[in-house]
Amino acid sequence: MELSVTQENFARALNAVGRVASAKTGLPILSNILLRTDGNRLLVAATNLEIATTLYIGAKIAKPGAITVPAKLISEFVSSLPKGPIDLKVTNDTIALKSGKYSSTINGVIADDFPELPTINEDSSISYTINTEDFKQAVSQTIITASNDSTRPVLTGVYWHSHEGSLYLAATDGYRLSERRLVETTSEVSAIIPVQTLQEVLRTVTDDAEGVDILFDETQVRFRINDAEIISRLVDGNFPDYRQLIPAKSETTAIMEKQEFVRVTKISGLFARESGGSVTVTVDSDAQTVSLHSIASELGENTSELSAEVTGGGQVTLNSRYIAEALNVIDDTTISFSFSGKLSPCILKSTSKDTNYYHVIMPLKS
Repeated sequence: MELSVTQENFARALNAVGRVASAKTGLPILSNILLRTDGNRLLVAATNLEIATTLYIGAKIAKPGAITVPAKLISEFVSSLPKGPIDLKVTNDTIALKSGKYSSTINGVIADDFPELPTINEDSSISYTINTEDFKQAVSQTIITASNDSTRPVLTGVYWHSHEGSLYLAATDGYRLSERRLVETTSEVSAIIPVQTLQEVLRTVTDDAEGVDILFDETQVRFRINDAEIISRLVDGNFPDYRQLIPAKSETTAIMEKQEFVRVTKISGLFARESGGSVTVTVDSDAQTVSLHSIASELGENTSELSAEVTGGGQVTLNSRYIAEALNVIDDTTISFSFSGKLSPCILKSTSKDTNYYHVIMPLKS
C-alpha cells in the first residue's frame, strides 16, 4: 500500500475512530486501527466488537492495500505533525510515514486478522434522517437518565420507539425518567441503543453536518454523518412500560424563571452534599413562592426562595443534582414543576404548549 493524505484529514479520522479501539480486551488486534484503500479514498476504521466506526478520507493512491496499526501511537504521532501532506508506504507488516522533515516506521499487523466490519442491509431496515440540532438535543436530554447498572442492561441504553405516529426517545435509571418526542413516523420501531454508542455519535457529529442518517435492523443500528459511519449492536431485551410512571395530572404546579430555579438549586446543593444531595422543595400558593431547604449538619443550613405562579401547594424532597441536570437540558426560559404529594413522581418540563420533553424525578423518602 502506498498513498498520500493531508495531515488535517488523517488526524481527524484517526482521532474519531481511535476512541472505539479498545486496549482492555483479550484480542490485541482490537487496539489497532484498520487502514484500507477503497477506490480513491482511504478507509480508517476501528471496532471493539460492540461498536464499529469508520471514516473515509480523500487520498492519492499509488498502490492499494491494507494494514492495521496501534491506535494510540499513530493517532498521537499524526496529531503532532505540522499541516501538510503525509506519505504512507506499507512494506510487509510495517508502515512508513513521512511528512516534511518528520519520518517514522510503525510496526503493524496484517489486515486479514482484523474482525470483519459489520454491515446493515438497507433494503430491509427502517431509516430516519434527523436534523443535526434536533438529534443532539434529543440524545443529550435522554442519556442523562439512563442507568449505568450492568445488572439491568435494558436500562443502560436509550429506548427509541414509535408510539401513536411519533418517534420517541426514553431512558430511566429507576430514580428518574426522561422522554423526548423527536419526529413523526409511519414506521414501527422498538430498539434500545447503548449510551456509549450515542455518546460516540454525539462526538462524531460536526457543525457542518446537515443531518444524521439512522438505520435500524433487528439487532443493529447504523448512524451516518457525512463520511463517518458508526454501527452498534442494540441492547437485547424489552424496555419497561415507562408511560404508566408519568402522572396524567398533578395537584401542585409551579411556573418559574428557569435561571432563578437553576440558581437556588445550585446554592441549596452546596449544603446538601453531606445528605446525598437531599433538598426539600416547598411550594406555597399563598405566598406564590417555591423554596428549597438543605442542611449540612456540621456546616449549617440554607433556605433559598424564588417567586412562582403557584397552583396548589405542598412539599417534596428531591436530589438536587437530579433537578440541576434536568434544568440543564430543558430549552426554555420558564419551567413548569409539578407533583401530587410527598411520594409521587415530580415532572419538570418547558411551559411551551407544544413541549416535546418530559423529565420525571422520583422523590426521596424524607
